[in-house]
Amino acid sequence: MKSWWVRDEPGGAVIEQRDVPVPDPGPGELRLRLHAAALNRGEFLRSPSYAASAAARPAGADCSGEVDAVGEGVTGWNPGQRAMGAARGAYAEYALIDHRLASPVPDRLSWEEAAAVPIVFQVAHDMLRTEGHLAAGRWLLVTGISSGVGVACLQEAKMIGARVIGTSRSGTKLERLKELGLDVAIESSAGDFCAAVLAATGNQGVDLVVNNIGGSVFAECVRCMGYGARLATVGYLDRNFSAVLDLNALHSRRLHVFGVSARYRPVAERAEGLRRLQSELLPAFADGRIRPLVDRVFALDELREARTYMESDRHIGKIVLSIAQPGLR
Repeated sequence: MKSWWVRDEPGGAVIEQRDVPVPDPGPGELRLRLHAAALNRGEFLRSPSYAASAAARPAGADCSGEVDAVGEGVTGWNPGQRAMGAARGAYAEYALIDHRLASPVPDRLSWEEAAAVPIVFQVAHDMLRTEGHLAAGRWLLVTGISSGVGVACLQEAKMIGARVIGTSRSGTKLERLKELGLDVAIESSAGDFCAAVLAATGNQGVDLVVNNIGGSVFAECVRCMGYGARLATVGYLDRNFSAVLDLNALHSRRLHVFGVSARYRPVAERAEGLRRLQSELLPAFADGRIRPLVDRVFALDELREARTYMESDRHIGKIVLSIAQPGLR
């Protein structure tokens, strides 16, 4: 089968396509015959928290497909069922997934839309509900709101009934996101959005910040926070992994700062988070209240082109690979 592999090097991630055997599911695993896989920026971004390795690894995580085989000890799944989740090596024709990390695909969703759900919406759900305690009527600020996680945060926040402020360097992207309910759009390329945020919130500040951009806007995010507010750090679009924290603001306004990452969570924690998402958010996909925003679809063989497009920052929402299946293994 076709499979893309990635290797970390000092200059960045290098990808290559290989022809490898179809994997057999082990205990507790499902094998998916894949139909789509979504790109995540973290696949190609080296962070200081892990060292470069000469060993290549199967690339890709977010995916959707049909259950093709069921490993020992797995119940509740049968061949032919539609599934989506975070697999190992999803940029391929087949992939294995821990059954605890798989969800059924609602009938309303296409394969491409389903592949755009697993990681970004679980991360958004974790930030907004589990850790962020976002509620109806409260203010959410999302920096870099046109990213996959940013759009997911916007969609879930509007379902909750929260008010959303979003920043982006592109006025065109912000106009598009107003169609999804964005309340306040701030076009900013220099990280100078605090005055506009305070004006929108009656000088009270926001209740929750989702920082997709990184260290270059961290201090500005803190300035936007109201009393008892929370700040989630999730992305590094600016490649800046450090920032100065205003300790006076931290203690005088009783602020909460936390990080969110799917990569480093133990499987048991991720599985528990997925169960909450399935209970609280999956019905919204099933009845159409939330529809994942897919910006552009590439073929599996076009991963390099898809990566280039992602790194150009022209997209809004998710970029997806469509995986044509010849019917043979």
